[in-house]
Formats: sequence, structure tokens, C-alpha cells
Amino acid sequence: MPRKIRPLPKEVLAHYETFEEGDRLSRDQGLVEFARSQEILTRWLPRPPTLILDVGGGPGKYAQWLAGKGHQVHLIDPVLKHVKQAARHTDKKSPRPIASATVGDARSLDWDGGSVDALLLMGPLYHLTSRDDRITALRESHRVLKEEGLVFCAGINRFASLYDGISKGLIDDKYFLDLIKADIESGRHRNPRNMPDFFTTAFFHRPEELQREVSDAGFVIEDLLAVEGPGWLAPGLEDRWKDPAKRKRILDLIRLVEHEPAVIGISHHFMVIGRKRVFTEIER
Repeated sequence: MPRKIRPLPKEVLAHYETFEEGDRLSRDQGLVEFARSQEILTRWLPRPPTLILDVGGGPGKYAQWLAGKGHQVHLIDPVLKHVKQAARHTDKKSPRPIASATVGDARSLDWDGGSVDALLLMGPLYHLTSRDDRITALRESHRVLKEEGLVFCAGINRFASLYDGISKGLIDDKYFLDLIKADIESGRHRNPRNMPDFFTTAFFHRPEELQREVSDAGFVIEDLLAVEGPGWLAPGLEDRWKDPAKRKRILDLIRLVEHEPAVIGISHHFMVIGRKRVFTEIER
């Protein structure tokens, strides 16, 4: 049964009610993030059909793509607007129908233990600013996964605001400059003026920090790798992306250095993949 949990901060829910998350992965560096995340998921997921929970799945871009691959995908998100958007794709007449879209929270999943093949946490772990809440979400993922099931955990880099500030000239804005300094010092990102372009309440990880949290929740770490890597640095990215050869060149170069610790440190997002381990009788 779902447990009683503290609600997410009001400003987080308000941010997504006004911000069009569905558009983010279709422009600028979001193009690289989406393509690379697809690549990583394809590399690790079992062959379809499998049962996948997309927790914090937003309006359903990943869920639709996975459903199109033949997986049974159930989307869960705390934002009602996202769930309504995703629910449009649950119709059997949809070309890529997802199985369900419901309002819910990563810390309390209304699913039986050992019932899910794979679980995506591609957003919840950076909107849970308390380590205890993140561990709760990860342990809940561990509970509902089958033995040998995989969890895919996305994190935002501790220095993401610094990179945006320098590359976009936002360091000339004292308000944003103060945000950068706070992010670097504690990892706790705050935007008290609720300026949409400056994101919302979140926690920005160091790669090894997220890896440790996934491990502490009981998972065996299978991989830690950069998502965008240095790809977001390409000038004229959207125009380059339209050219298949140039797009392939960027992706090939990211893949070449995806496990390099120094490069993970310049990627806006990174991913930790954990497996629910099967223990032998001796290990038990």
C-alpha cells in the first residue's frame, strides 16, 4: 500500500504546470539528452515485451518511444498536467499506446513487490532535495522490481548552472550568479523568484554522490556514464542535428568518452544504472 509522504514543494509543481516540459527534449541540448538517453536505455533494457514503470515520466516522451518498441509502459508523475498529456496516448488507437498514466510519487508506488522488469527515474531524484527522500524513492524502486530488474537514474550535474551561466552569459545577472554559487556550495538549487528559465527547486548531484545513493538503496551498480557529455558544446547545435552525418559524429564522440570521469563532470546530465541483485543461499 502507498505510504504517507511529504508533498513535493509547491513551486516545483507550479513550475511544471506553466513550463512546457514536452518541448524541452525537442530543442537545443535537449535533443542530445533525448537521443543519448534512448541509446543508453536500448543498450541495457531486455528485449520487449517487458513491463516498465516510467516514474516522473512527464508528458510521456520516453514512455511513448518505449511503447513503440513493444514494451508495456506505465507512466507515473506528480504533475496532473503531465498525466493528462500522457493519458492522450493511452488510447489503443494511438500508434504508440502507453499502458496507463497516473498521478503518483516515486517514494510511494502502488505496485506489488517484485512485479516490474525495469524502472525509469529520469527526473524524481533531482526534485527530491532530501537525501532521505531520494533513498526512499530508490528503495521503493528496489521493492517493486523483479530480481535482476534494472533502475535507470538520471542526475543533474552539480555544475550545470555554472556551465549555463558562462555559455549563455547569465553570469552578468547577479541573481543567477548567486544561484550558481549556492548550487556549487551545497547542490541545493533554489529559484525564489520562480523565474521559469532558471528552473525550480532541485538537487544537483556529483556523479559519485548519486552512484553512492543508488548503491546504498540496495542496488548493484552496473554503469555510470555521461548523457550529453561534451555534445552540448557544439556550436549551432540545432542546425547540426538536422544533418544525419553531423548528428552521428556528435553522438560517436560522446560515446567515445562517456565513461571518462572528467567528461562526466562536464555533462549536464549523467545516468546511474542499478540492478536488483539475486543473492545466492551462501550470500544470504
